[in-house]
Amino acid sequence: MMETQDIQLLVVDDDSALRELLERYLKEQDYAVASVEDGPSMDAYLAEHDVDLIILDLMLPGEDGLSIARRLQVDKPTTPILMLSARGDEVDRIVGLEMGADDYLPKPFNPRELVARIRAVLRRQEKSKTKNNSEASENKVYEFDKFKLDITTHQFNHGNEEVSLTSGEFELLKIFIEHPNRVLSRDTLIDLLKGFERSPYDRSVDVRVTRLRHKMESDPTNPHFIRTIWGSGYMFTPDGQTGS
Repeated sequence: MMETQDIQLLVVDDDSALRELLERYLKEQDYAVASVEDGPSMDAYLAEHDVDLIILDLMLPGEDGLSIARRLQVDKPTTPILMLSARGDEVDRIVGLEMGADDYLPKPFNPRELVARIRAVLRRQEKSKTKNNSEASENKVYEFDKFKLDITTHQFNHGNEEVSLTSGEFELLKIFIEHPNRVLSRDTLIDLLKGFERSPYDRSVDVRVTRLRHKMESDPTNPHFIRTIWGSGYMFTPDGQTGS
């Protein structure tokens, strides 16, 4: 993993006191940190700078965090997002993950927990890049139905049309493709997704499955490729058998 001082973080939050606190604390942890107050300021900063992770508040003036996350999923799909919100209920967390956030932290929080979450997200991404770079030398291309997943270029196509995937969606789809016609439990999928932190109520795998279905299935409510096996987990069927 890269040295902490080489990691550029961007905080997007309209609370100036919190921005100042986070900037000071994260700099004490040797991160390079910048902060902005809203979506337009974020866009201006990203036009001039590369960042390794965005800490994004859900409740922002003007364009809210969910809308921004949705845009970033298209514009910067490989840049991880850690979403913050004073509204910490389960629905907000799931919606945030659905919009492309890699993790979600309710306010108020301990800054030490924020640092732990940042490290975990970046560690997962670094492991993913290392594995993808290793596999890229093998020039792996997976094909099923009219789809093609190219490990070398990190591209997913349906026919001649490219389908945009976040890094998390890419990793999950690759796992499914490498384990066809086999039931994979949520715990197994979490372990294969580099062992990221879980809780008894972890819904992150389900959220990623939902996002993949919307990008792959003609009818996401009646999936043919990523099937739900009730009480057990999910099964990828490359032949496109009707599932649930």
